Amino acid sequence: MELGRIGVWRSKRHGAGDLKQLEALGYTAFWIGGSPSVEEARPYLEDGDAITVATGILNVWQHTPQDVAAAHEQLVADFPDRFLLGIGIGHPEATSDYKRPLKTMREFFDGLDLPKEQLVAAALGPKMLDLAAERSLGTHPYFITPEHTKFARERVGEGVLVAPEVAVVVDPDPETARAHARDYAQLYLGLQNYTNNLLNFGFTEQDIADGGSDRLIDAVIPNGSAEQIAEQLRAHFEAGADHICVQPLGHGPQPARDYEELAKALL
Repeated sequence: MELGRIGVWRSKRHGAGDLKQLEALGYTAFWIGGSPSVEEARPYLEDGDAITVATGILNVWQHTPQDVAAAHEQLVADFPDRFLLGIGIGHPEATSDYKRPLKTMREFFDGLDLPKEQLVAAALGPKMLDLAAERSLGTHPYFITPEHTKFARERVGEGVLVAPEVAVVVDPDPETARAHARDYAQLYLGLQNYTNNLLNFGFTEQDIADGGSDRLIDAVIPNGSAEQIAEQLRAHFEAGADHICVQPLGHGPQPARDYEELAKALL
């Protein structure tokens, strides 16, 4: 399958419906967020013609690997070379029995028993990055900075996929842009896997408090004109990213104008 350089990340709650338009703009992959199941990828694959569809990510606590493998087998039979199964461990705050995440992920890979070329894994810390590199194409990190992308590349080595999600706000007014970014960041700044990761990469408790400092918001959520955002995304590529999936914020659930402006600047 072909991921290309630039894809789109969008929560499943916003639905499919415009993948042909995204293909026409030049995007080559569509990542379904919001803990989708394999079956929920079908309408996206039906809506597009050639675009690769990926789960970003399927939460392993919510499924058995055997059920996922069976659904995956049917989906790839119907849509050869167009579906990438992304899996991840989710957040302790959202799972009542969250324990031994690394062991759980390893056992889920074992139960899937799929070729590594058909899988990608969410990973932030070094041990999960090692597992992602060992058992899948690579890693799909979320809510990170270019410094983390550099760390991930160094950890997994060359020839392993590094495909971060990057939320962006296409708005030249910095105050309006940061307001949209803070609305989005509020959830993630309350989840310890993300906040611990930010603390490991030079941010402080003061940066995380009160909706996030300007320094943190600007580093994690590039904002400004499409051209300014494109320049900020280049930092992820220079740090070692192979593919970036952009998540535009600020103009509704399916911001067509943002996709068009970003495509002109990025593609």
